[in-house]
Amino acid sequence: MTKIILVRHGETKWNLLGRYQGQTDIALSDKGLQQAQMLAERFSFPEISAAYSSDLQRAYKTASCVANRFSLPVTEKAGLREMNFGDWEGLTYTQIEEKWPKQGANFFVNPEKIAIPAGESFSELQQRGLTAIEEIVDTHPGETVLIAAHGAIIRTILAEALHMPLQYIWSLRQDNTAVNIIRYDEQLRSVELLNSTAHLQK
Repeated sequence: MTKIILVRHGETKWNLLGRYQGQTDIALSDKGLQQAQMLAERFSFPEISAAYSSDLQRAYKTASCVANRFSLPVTEKAGLREMNFGDWEGLTYTQIEEKWPKQGANFFVNPEKIAIPAGESFSELQQRGLTAIEEIVDTHPGETVLIAAHGAIIRTILAEALHMPLQYIWSLRQDNTAVNIIRYDEQLRSVELLNSTAHLQK
C-alpha cells in the first residue's frame, strides 16, 4: 500500500485577483506562505518517505515547507504542472467569457468538452497527471509520499480515483493548501481525505 498526500499550493496574488494562472510561474503571496507554514507546523503525519511537487514555484515552495520538517528534498516533476490554460492565462473569468462566450460557459458546465485556445483539455490534463502519479507510486511501494500540485490537476486525479466523470470535477472543492489522501493498494485506489484545511483553523 502506498499513501499519497496530495496538497494544493498556498494562495497567490493571482488567486486573489481571480486570474487563471495555469502554467504561469506565480509566487505565493504572503498569506500563501503563511498557509504553507501552518500546513508544515500542523502536519499530522509522523513520517513521509519522499516529497514531490510540480516545477512551478508556488507548488515547490508549499512542498518545501513540509519537506524541511522531515529534512527531505523536494523532487520537481513537470507532469504535475497545472493545466495549460493557453490564451486564457492571466485573464479573469469575466474577460474569458467576454472574448470566448461559448468556451467560457462550458468551462464549469461541461468541462469535459472544453477546448481552450492554445491550451489543454481536461482529459489531456488527467492523463498527464495520472502518469506522473503512477510513476511516483511505482517508485515508492509501501511508503507515504507528499505531493504538492494545483487545483485543476488535483481534481482530475481525485475524479479518477472516485470513478467520477470529468463533467463533475468542479464538485470537488480544492482550497489553498487543502490536503487530500489517496491510498493505492494493488488493485484498488481509495480516497481517505478530501479538501481538508483543518491546519488553517485558529
